[in-house]
Order: sequence, then structure tokens, then C-alpha cells
Amino acid sequence: MKLFVLVLRLVLGGLFFGHGMQKLKGWFGGHGPEGTGAFFESLGMRPGRQHALAAGASEAGGGVLLALGLATPAAAAAITGVMTTAIRTVHQPNGPWVDRGGWEYPAVIITTLSAITETGPGPVSLDAALGRERTGVGWALAAIAAGVAGSTLLLRDWERPAPAEEAPAAEAPVEATSAREHTTA
Repeated sequence: MKLFVLVLRLVLGGLFFGHGMQKLKGWFGGHGPEGTGAFFESLGMRPGRQHALAAGASEAGGGVLLALGLATPAAAAAITGVMTTAIRTVHQPNGPWVDRGGWEYPAVIITTLSAITETGPGPVSLDAALGRERTGVGWALAAIAAGVAGSTLLLRDWERPAPAEEAPAAEAPVEATSAREHTTA
């Protein structure tokens, strides 16, 4: 039995369920979608409430799947996406070390998820019970790629510079105006 894989799944999955519910419902001392949304807005992630709901659903859903050992690569991808977004929006400018607000902790989580995905959720899992374990380096790399791609798509719109104010339309040439007037009369 892969006892510590089970323990990792239960601890990490349970904590991510709780972390997601902090965003979705304000449980466990969280700020709910409004408070988390306001924080996301301060990062430039607009609309903040929708980003909070997406992050909370990914964390809570990924956490439940991970704890159950069900669709393990999908669980890893969901949580990896949220952690990648956290690195990109909050932690990256601070360097690696967590004591300085860096990306060390989210990187450890992504690495742990990758290891669980590579080795598989173990015999005490729904994936094993259903005969649908997806394990190996390929599945771990696919989960990382899916998480990073999800984060990239999510952040794509808010990372672009705001569109420049449109200049007032130039006056139409006299010929075009005349032609338009003749076709509408």
C-alpha cells in the first residue's frame, strides 16, 4: 500500500478544498467571493468576483478529486493552474523565498501534485477502484501543461494593456458622403 501517497492526497486535497471554500463561501475564515474578488481586483484581475469564483472552484473541486483519488491528473491540473496564477500575479516579483512572499510554496505544491500524478493515487483511491488510474511521467507533464495553459488563458485578457482611447472618426470624404446620401434617399 502506498500509505504516504494516500496521506499526501488527503492532506493536500483537504486543505485545497478548504482553501477553495474560503473563496467560494467565506468558510474557515475566508473572505468569500466579494472579499477575495476585491483582492483580485487590486491585482488587476477583473472582474475580481469571477476570478475568485474560478479560483475557488478549481481549488475546492481539485481538492475533492485529489483526496478521493479520482481523475488525479485533472485534480493536479486544476490546482496547478491556481498555483501558477498565484505565482504569476503575486509571488514572482518577490523571488523564490516564502518568507519574502516568494513563489517557493506554490512551486512545492505543484511539484508534489506532479509526484502524486506520476506515481498514481494508490490502491486506496477511486481511480484504482474504477480501474482508471492514469499514471506516469506523461500524465504528470500533461497535468502541468494543462494547469499552466489554464492559467495563461485566464490571465491573457487582464495582462494585455488596456486599449487606447479610440480617436474620433475622421470626417468622411465628400464623395463617400454624397454617395451615401444618394443611396438612402
